[in-house]
Amino acid sequence: MSVQVVVLAAGMGTRLGRPFPKPLTPLKDGRTIMAQQLGNVRSVFGKYAEVLVVVGFKLEQVMEAVPDVSFAYNEMYDQTNTSKSLLKALRVTGDRGVLWMNGDVVFHPDVLRRVEPLVAERKSFVCVNTASVAEEEVKYTVDEDGFIKDLSKQVPTDVALGEAVGINYIAPQDKPLLVDKLGEVGDQDYFERGLEIGIGEGGLKVTPVDISDLYAVEVDFDEDLERANAAF
Repeated sequence: MSVQVVVLAAGMGTRLGRPFPKPLTPLKDGRTIMAQQLGNVRSVFGKYAEVLVVVGFKLEQVMEAVPDVSFAYNEMYDQTNTSKSLLKALRVTGDRGVLWMNGDVVFHPDVLRRVEPLVAERKSFVCVNTASVAEEEVKYTVDEDGFIKDLSKQVPTDVALGEAVGINYIAPQDKPLLVDKLGEVGDQDYFERGLEIGIGEGGLKVTPVDISDLYAVEVDFDEDLERANAAF
């Protein structure tokens, strides 16, 4: 089964404060965050994974670090957020389903093993952590059928069921709707806004996949990097 994987790596990573793109941040085992991600992808999907990295900030450094993948360029990386980087990727990957991740997530390879059946079944999903509900994170609720209903940082912590971890999949049949909604959202919106509008206005069905028993750390600050290094 061929799998299209997208890594969103265009941002400037200002909160972490490094002079290089955040996905190139070294981990304790000597790999970068992106190398850890791609290692996980290869270990689970092997030669069947086709990887596209969306670049922007200091793109040459990213391209030199991972020369064996394809690239898309978000030339507005300093003026747009992940919604527009994902839109770039979805538009150049044809009618295929796309498994995508933020370029700053350090995660256990079993996360991909857990979602592999949903990819095969062409079911759109968002990986979530139900063990944590922080105010500043993207949070979610579900409808009566168990599909995601609300998905944003604005979801109140007292009703949120958990946090999105930045690893997601859009199935082929759902992709045109998400492309349409990502085109509508604001330049500074996260891609979750496109999913949320697709759910609310287009009937998009997105399954939350609980990976709370596995580590998945989005590295925004030094303390996140410490947690990521302690996790594996």
